Amino acid sequence: MTPQFDYFIIIAAMRTGSNLLEANLNAIEGITSHGEAFNPHFIGRLKSEELLGVTLEERDSDPSTLLQAIRQAPGELNGFRFFQGHDQRVLEPVLNDPRCAKIILTRNPVDSYISLKIARETKQWQLKNIKRRREAQVEFDAEAFVKYLNRQQEFQLSLTHHLQKSGQVPFHIAYDDLNQIDILNGLAAWLGVSGRLSAIDDTLKPQNPDPALAKVTNPDEMEQALSQIDSFNLHTAPNFEPRRRPIVANYIATPRTPLMFMPMRGGTEGPVSNWMAALDAVGVDELLTNQNRKQTRHWLQTHPGHRKFTVLQHPLARAHHAFCRHILNTGPGAYLKIRHFLRNRLKIPIPGQLRDGNYPVEQHYEAFSAFLTFLRQNLALQTSVRVDGSWCSQSRALEGFAGFAHPDLILREDEIITALPDLARRMGHTNPPKPESAAPDTPFILTDIYDDKLEALAAEAYQQDYVQFGFDAWKPLRGAE
Repeated sequence: MTPQFDYFIIIAAMRTGSNLLEANLNAIEGITSHGEAFNPHFIGRLKSEELLGVTLEERDSDPSTLLQAIRQAPGELNGFRFFQGHDQRVLEPVLNDPRCAKIILTRNPVDSYISLKIARETKQWQLKNIKRRREAQVEFDAEAFVKYLNRQQEFQLSLTHHLQKSGQVPFHIAYDDLNQIDILNGLAAWLGVSGRLSAIDDTLKPQNPDPALAKVTNPDEMEQALSQIDSFNLHTAPNFEPRRRPIVANYIATPRTPLMFMPMRGGTEGPVSNWMAALDAVGVDELLTNQNRKQTRHWLQTHPGHRKFTVLQHPLARAHHAFCRHILNTGPGAYLKIRHFLRNRLKIPIPGQLRDGNYPVEQHYEAFSAFLTFLRQNLALQTSVRVDGSWCSQSRALEGFAGFAHPDLILREDEIITALPDLARRMGHTNPPKPESAAPDTPFILTDIYDDKLEALAAEAYQQDYVQFGFDAWKPLRGAE
């Protein structure tokens, strides 16, 4: 039977018990763990400069040489330990390799943080003789701990995401499991080796067995600080909205001025495109758009000093524009199938055909309110209708931009009348034009129906955008109403 794995990696943070885990694995016949093989300061063990015939210099020049040496080393299965500060060039190829067994070791982050501080204070990183134990109490720094906790959580989430999307299942083991012989033998069985432990390796001794509060000089402050940490993410709103990819063909560049507009779909494309055309004294159809990634990348490379910008709209105004343009409208730009679904399945009160006199402002208020409720459900993937780019959250759209290139300037709609001419002046234009206001929504503008209830509905649907970008209550754009 062909073994499932060719080698293994222990992914851990410092002071999580990785030395003890490695000692027990090395006590199992057929398994060899080669220490911190990709530590930037040594190779395998402290002060070592060679491992499996690979020198420190050779490893730093090409880490794959050592990775291959570990994979081909004698024995049933070889592996190594990996911390966040180790050579990151190794991590992605290893995570992508299903022939590499992933062992993920974790520990209560408060304990590992305090243990790390004590080890740095005492300069004692391992303990084999209890008589040589160095004791110390350390001060608990709440701000430093939160940063440490965030780094650990982000790293663990990235690991989980990477392994999930590639369909791989790691072996999770906790610090408190390291003295459980049945769990360690279960790990050996999962690795596919024939050897088993008959006893736990007792060479390494716990360095700081006392409770966490006994190891700090300020236990009361520590308890107070930890009570403020939201361990269960109670204040985090789940975001089920699908990730978006960058639609590079929608980007718009001026032919002479090195400006590129990365539009959020909504009501700003027209005014900004018209301004860019006026800036370079060309027609709108002469702006550079509908280009593929290769052409866009070439534009970026051949326009040094370029600026890439996007424009945010208030979520309520953007939703109203999408509703008027794509749902109420039955002409160009209409989403007729979605319109039919909203009107006939969800009973949103919009007429079959919009005519003078058959759609009063009171009905528009009711219909738009219902559309905002639909958007909250739609963005949470609770409807069968696609999350369209015209009403997706702008925070998700910005994440999508990052898949190709980041905008280096993010403006708000109420800023463009002054910010775009200022940008043009910085790029050499002495008398740039001013952007014109967007055409008003029809058949009604948002001012006709705005109230606190609509604002609250928009805030429920676009909670991420309100929080991420600090949107306050909507106000009419100056000169636009």
